[in-house]
Amino acid sequence: LVRYSFTVTLNRSRTAVTAAFITNGFVVGSFFARVPDFKQKFDVSTGQFSVALFLDALGVLLSIGIAGKLSAKYGSRTVAIPATYLLSLSLFLTGLTSNFIQFCIALFFVGGLLALQDVPMNTHAIAIEHKFDRKLMSTFHAMFSLGGFAGAFTGGLFSQAKISPAVHTLIVGTLTTLAAFLLRNWWLPANIDIHEIERHEKRKRRPGIFWILGIIALCASLGEGAAGDWGGILTRETFDASPFMSALPYVLFSSTMVIGRLLGDRIRTRFGGRQLLITGGVISGFGLASGLLIGGNIAVIAGWAFLGSGLGFVIPVAFSKAGEIAKDKYSKEIAPSEGVALVGGIGYSGFMAGPPTIGFLANIIDLRWAMMLPAVLALLLAFLASRALD
Repeated sequence: LVRYSFTVTLNRSRTAVTAAFITNGFVVGSFFARVPDFKQKFDVSTGQFSVALFLDALGVLLSIGIAGKLSAKYGSRTVAIPATYLLSLSLFLTGLTSNFIQFCIALFFVGGLLALQDVPMNTHAIAIEHKFDRKLMSTFHAMFSLGGFAGAFTGGLFSQAKISPAVHTLIVGTLTTLAAFLLRNWWLPANIDIHEIERHEKRKRRPGIFWILGIIALCASLGEGAAGDWGGILTRETFDASPFMSALPYVLFSSTMVIGRLLGDRIRTRFGGRQLLITGGVISGFGLASGLLIGGNIAVIAGWAFLGSGLGFVIPVAFSKAGEIAKDKYSKEIAPSEGVALVGGIGYSGFMAGPPTIGFLANIIDLRWAMMLPAVLALLLAFLASRALD
């Protein structure tokens, strides 16, 4: 009876968190697929559109620390579920915007609410790993990529069929809200990861390993953001791709991430996180660079596929390691949710700085060559992993 109860609890909690990762990715993928449509709708330049993407990532960066503190104080479940409802609403409002200023404001809130769901979602995943002594983080992130793949694919079809962003975002928001509501009672209890830590009048410096993991995550998140924000625009405006084909960079990127992440927990157990990050960075960097150098839709899309296959391991390993280190070595100084938030805050700054940086570079050296930045950073993360991780 005890074993049956253990299995039911594990399966239900895994299902609930899996659904959260899928819906989070579905929201992101759905938006990325419509980025070229939003750019055309508001008739703005690449540099101007970078401002909107910057505000989206700024919302992420400003909310991520708050999400970590709220999750530590009230439990990740308490934060994640209402954040999902609000995220669905904010996405729908983005589809209703009628001018570029409204769009920028809406994206700021979308970014903030993505972070408010993302941190407790990852924190709860770490709690499940610890409670049931299983390596599951890569699989959970594979579900995010699967959601991104589904969102981008359906978004491309909706774009090709000229279905308005308002209708599209209403459908996505409704599905996301429904999934969160139906599975709300399957999460582990809130007290599973409420974490009281010692607070000092003078704030202590965070251990350096969290900053290293954060920089590694930053290199990966910039590449991931570039795939969604600029991959479609590159193929459509530089290589005259159709609306559906312009969604394929993110579709292929997400699909290879899914495959890599589904295998990630098993590979990490066998070879270790360090080797995983080194190999992934090399494959990503050289794969994307080769596609951009060859040129053409097929080569560029293949380049994004290689990028996804290598970067898929990075964020799960970084987050899981942050949670483990916080719990095992610094439990009185930093909660696992705050460790995730710290690494995520540094990492997700790639989403903030990356897209506008690429946009501004594109105005100087052309978008195709500006896209070399994610390739260079992928090689950088491989170097950092080889030097700093055991």
